[in-house]
Amino acid sequence: MTIKTDNGRRGFLKNSLLLTATGLVAPFMLKVKGSSPGISTSNENVAADGGPFTLPALPYDYNALEPHIDTTTMQIHHDKHHAAYVNNLNKAIQENNLSGSVMGPLALDEMIKNISKYPMAVRNNGGGHWNHSFFWKNMKPNGGGTPTGKLATAINDVFTSLDAMKTKFDEAGTKRFGSGWAWLYVTKDGKLDIGSTPNQDNPMMDISDIKGTPILGLDVWEHAYYLKYQNKRADYMNAWWNVVNWDQVAENYAAATKQ
Repeated sequence: MTIKTDNGRRGFLKNSLLLTATGLVAPFMLKVKGSSPGISTSNENVAADGGPFTLPALPYDYNALEPHIDTTTMQIHHDKHHAAYVNNLNKAIQENNLSGSVMGPLALDEMIKNISKYPMAVRNNGGGHWNHSFFWKNMKPNGGGTPTGKLATAINDVFTSLDAMKTKFDEAGTKRFGSGWAWLYVTKDGKLDIGSTPNQDNPMMDISDIKGTPILGLDVWEHAYYLKYQNKRADYMNAWWNVVNWDQVAENYAAATKQ
């Protein structure tokens, strides 16, 4: 395809519109202030379309988890995928006249725990919103390392070692057919366990095959890793351990076990 260039502003606008219409300009390319077009490295608070639920800002910049999770993936994952779950959740609530029952005293956690009472669109998008909000907090720049305190003791008691726990967790993620999540969670009897759920389900849901309170979760949908790791999910999971926020996981564990 050949595009004839014209001089001046009129020609620039004409060619820009033509490029956009033909798909030659990627829709996620943003202009950074004071620079040429490219992917922004700063974490901007991207608003959802309106409704009871809103898109939370990332707790770090888009490029903060490099080189393990690339800047472009982080921006698209948060600004496009997570935002879509929030917007579609709000839409599903409105279309099903659920605003009165979902909001007010009933929080997102309670909706997730009783998800069987809601339409599939609420399950899928509500799960996507909850899972991603949880996911971002469990990562941090210069993360990784080893857990300490009661969490470390619990991991050693149940799995014999951190390495053994990681191996079982990685197996849960790599063996998940299609899209889904891998979880480290606290069961109802207060013990740690590992499992996976399909799509945007999680162990808190009353329809889940595994039940408990998540303390660590990993998104194994392809949109979470495909730009950098292509089809190599195991490589993505191996790199992800370098950004795990063990301090946050320890807080999650303490809250789940009420310690």
